[in-house]
Amino acid sequence: MKISDILKLDAIIADLKAENKAEIIKELSQAVAPVAGADAEDVAAVLMERENLGSTGIGGGIAIPHGKLETVKSIAVGFGRSIKGIEFDSLDNRPVHLFFLLLTPEHSTGGHLKVLAQISKLLKMNQFKERLLSAGSTEQIHKIILETDEEF
Repeated sequence: MKISDILKLDAIIADLKAENKAEIIKELSQAVAPVAGADAEDVAAVLMERENLGSTGIGGGIAIPHGKLETVKSIAVGFGRSIKGIEFDSLDNRPVHLFFLLLTPEHSTGGHLKVLAQISKLLKMNQFKERLLSAGSTEQIHKIILETDEEF
């Protein structure tokens, strides 16, 4: 499954304003909720519930908050970038700069795993991460993700 098929420009935040994990989750949820057809508070709640099980900060300045929600009808992806970095209880205890948010319908195991795998594959490429960090606008970020995703 291609991220380019499900990532909408409206669900990208080029410069997150949040100062901590809860605020990041809330800010990203507000961007993704309309695209997912869900309530932003419900999205934030399910993501924080998942974070309480263990941080989705995977290290290397990356976090992939994800969750499943009954009201979500199809897979939705969001992206956020924090220029200064946010403490996110990452595996390597370093600040997170790049956030991919993934929301899936309650009973969508296969799709959920496929998108997580695709995001992980993209984020293993250092040049991709560097381009995202240095992009000047939301449109540029969107273009970088779409172009790189299409190569796979």
